[in-house]
Amino acid sequence: MDVNQSVSYLNSIDWRGSRLGLERMADLLARLGDPQRGLRYIHITGTNGKGSTAAMLESVFRAAGYKTGLYTSPYVDCFAERIRVLGENIPDEALCRLTERVRAAADAMPDHPTTFEMVTALGFLYFAERACEIVVLEVGMGGELDATNVISAPEAAVFTNIGLDHMQYLGGTVEVIAATKSKIIKPGCSAVSYEQQPSVRAVLKARCAETGADFTEADFSRLRLCSSGLDGQVFDYGEKTGIRIALLGEHQRRNAAVVLETVGVLRRKGWVLPEEAVRRGMAEARWPARFEILSREPLFILDGGHNPQCMEALAACLKETLDGKKVIFLVGVMADKDWENMFAPIEPLASEYLAVEPDNPRRLPAEELAAFLSRRGKPAAAVPDVRQAVALALQKAGADGVVCAAGSLFMAGDIRSCFGN
Repeated sequence: MDVNQSVSYLNSIDWRGSRLGLERMADLLARLGDPQRGLRYIHITGTNGKGSTAAMLESVFRAAGYKTGLYTSPYVDCFAERIRVLGENIPDEALCRLTERVRAAADAMPDHPTTFEMVTALGFLYFAERACEIVVLEVGMGGELDATNVISAPEAAVFTNIGLDHMQYLGGTVEVIAATKSKIIKPGCSAVSYEQQPSVRAVLKARCAETGADFTEADFSRLRLCSSGLDGQVFDYGEKTGIRIALLGEHQRRNAAVVLETVGVLRRKGWVLPEEAVRRGMAEARWPARFEILSREPLFILDGGHNPQCMEALAACLKETLDGKKVIFLVGVMADKDWENMFAPIEPLASEYLAVEPDNPRRLPAEELAAFLSRRGKPAAAVPDVRQAVALALQKAGADGVVCAAGSLFMAGDIRSCFGN
């Protein structure tokens, strides 16, 4: 198989056919020699901020001299982004060769693994082959029955902001969702958390008490912003002063606080993470499509926000950055998301909307989205093609205007390609 055939095979099982559970995953990995054993992990779950937090942690460990693996989803520009070693995507040769191994094992199983299970197994194979010293492993969905949860106790179970998403799979309340996610906490690991609402914190602490895991939570009252601009921000966290990150917005300072708490916990467990490496790793961390600046004149911002919580964070970041300027929003959403409640936070900032359709079968028709937004009182038009919508937005904005694309990561790659990324 070439790389296109490999990716096509791995994506051949529809996302909507995903079935939570660990039995198939355990069987698949056993057929592959259990490559996940012998690796050490930082396991990350949450509703928002997983990718950014994972990127910062991986960058810190790489700056400290460790051979790092990074497993995330979904991808923005190319499939190979999901599996990285030392910051580099899995090469085409390895992707094709390991896909053949996974395919042989999966196709022999009476209960065929899902796409996510196969990709996760491929990641474990590659990380083991490259002898990674630490793997930053992002949960796909939930925690308890997610394919990544076949691992034994991680070095740290890290929780980003927990809210409502994937409710059809995980439950209808934030407490039920938190309980599902808490199951990545296992005896022998440490738990580190974003500052959660009290009911979520109680769920996480109860799981820690059940497993004997220690619990550390970030304290956002200790965050102090020093400076912020389009090139990044500098903040203090408690006694740590002058921390620089390229990622923008208050929510990223909060994610960074979780990273700093995780670093402290892992140092106490024996990991050698010098202060210079921590600062350099955090400053060098990049994560595409999270308030990413693609153009300065006009200012074009790309954000993968795809639920009400993400849009609240986006609105706060825009207010912090734009000094009252109005925004042309280029938006596209998935029909199975809570899209009707996504737009309230950004409405006061909007001058108009251009609605598009992300490249995904679950997309909401652009005409339906535009009609919905028009009824809310702002001009909105459906544009049939993402590239055409980017050109139109840039034209409307002029040199001094602002465009923000948001609503789904599934259109981020197409938008970035318009700017040569």
